[in-house]
Amino acid sequence: MSNLMLPGNPRYQPRQLLEIFGYDNLVRTLYEVELAGLDVLAEIALIPSGDYSLLTPDIRGRILAIQTTAVDELERKVTKHDVRAAVRLMQDLLPLPLRRWVHIPYTSYDPLDTGRSLQFIRAQRQVMAPSLVKAAKQMAEFTREFAGQVQIGRTHGQHALPITVGFWFATILNRVLDNLQEMDTRAGQLVGKISGAVGAYNAQVHLGIAERCGSLSFEARVLQKLGLKPAAISTQILPPEPLAHYLFAVLLQTAAFAQLGRDCRHLMRTEIGEVAEGFSKDQVGSSTMGHKRNPINFEQLEGMLKKNIGEFVKVLLTFISEHQRDLTDSAVFRDFPILVVNLANQLNTLLRADPESGQTFLQRVTVDRQACWRNFQMSANVILAEPLYIALQMSGYEGDAHELVNRYLVPAAKASERLLIEVAQERSETDEQLRVALEMISGEVVQLLHHPEQYIGRAQDQALKVALRAETLLREA
Repeated sequence: MSNLMLPGNPRYQPRQLLEIFGYDNLVRTLYEVELAGLDVLAEIALIPSGDYSLLTPDIRGRILAIQTTAVDELERKVTKHDVRAAVRLMQDLLPLPLRRWVHIPYTSYDPLDTGRSLQFIRAQRQVMAPSLVKAAKQMAEFTREFAGQVQIGRTHGQHALPITVGFWFATILNRVLDNLQEMDTRAGQLVGKISGAVGAYNAQVHLGIAERCGSLSFEARVLQKLGLKPAAISTQILPPEPLAHYLFAVLLQTAAFAQLGRDCRHLMRTEIGEVAEGFSKDQVGSSTMGHKRNPINFEQLEGMLKKNIGEFVKVLLTFISEHQRDLTDSAVFRDFPILVVNLANQLNTLLRADPESGQTFLQRVTVDRQACWRNFQMSANVILAEPLYIALQMSGYEGDAHELVNRYLVPAAKASERLLIEVAQERSETDEQLRVALEMISGEVVQLLHHPEQYIGRAQDQALKVALRAETLLREA
């Protein structure tokens, strides 16, 4: 029975990644690189055509089916070297004339590093990008639906200026779109290497391989078969930056979804209640308090960011090696897929379909419009402190309008539960300077100061703009 456990905690095992990062599948890309090498050795006539003809599709399939567990067992019992064990298992499946050509002129990290690039490219193109596109489309629908729903903005946990629910959501959606593009770009920049034990192509140059290849090098020929470009220069290992850039984009995407989780978790608080998770028929909110509806999914979105921050530290620790390579990072490299696993878990949370309605979790997130209005009204009489002070200053008020609003008008408005403009107009009866300034403010602005729910700036327009960007970007995806 195959061991298809993904790197990381057994609790978090997104099935869509098993084909790529499932444990017994991890060695497959190594064998793809090894087989591509045999193909090129035959192309340049180092392997006689008669011998090469013995490499049948059936044999190729059996080689690609070798499991990582089998390599581990041979490594432990015999070779004490993982790639040498992999080479022996491949040789055992090949006809005798072909066995001597396996791993020529490779070093261990030619197939390992190149195979790793293949894994992350496939994870991005086959799994991550399609899921991200689906999630982004649903987020765009939500953004458009609530583009005009007034909501109190919050900074430092305090009521700030009016925005809209769609505007808040669009700030997160835009990050998701940017990070999706960055992940695609960085995955496309992953490279391979077939440059030998120190990266200088020693065996290829001095043992007659390079001269047989003509203008297209042996490395380029092998990588071309795999759909990769070579690194400009490498040591025994690839330069760390291309993969680090991709994994950093993964981390940033994890953070964007964690922002969604953080915001929604707080908006779901009992005393706020503007947003709620869908709650399944048989779901339990607490092991003891039956009245609770915990934001477990929103919390999990944020939790995956904490996991990925820790995992990315491992990436940072592989930025240097001893001279052309040492072995201290070998074990660390094996954990890199965990970053993708954790992002995939976020996406699975968002896209998990309810068995009854068929709707995804994202589609079942609800907004309580009445709660939005109730919370807005809590501070509605004072939240226009900004436009009042600016309008006074612009209309020629000679004093410190900010000081006036902050020290006098806001406390008075709170105490009397009246609008700031009403308090200002009352004070102007005994304050000539304020009266003159208020008279200079346009009627349109004065009218606005009586309707704080209208002071939303371009919030609705910005929300619709981001929704349109998503719809346009994802239309062909």
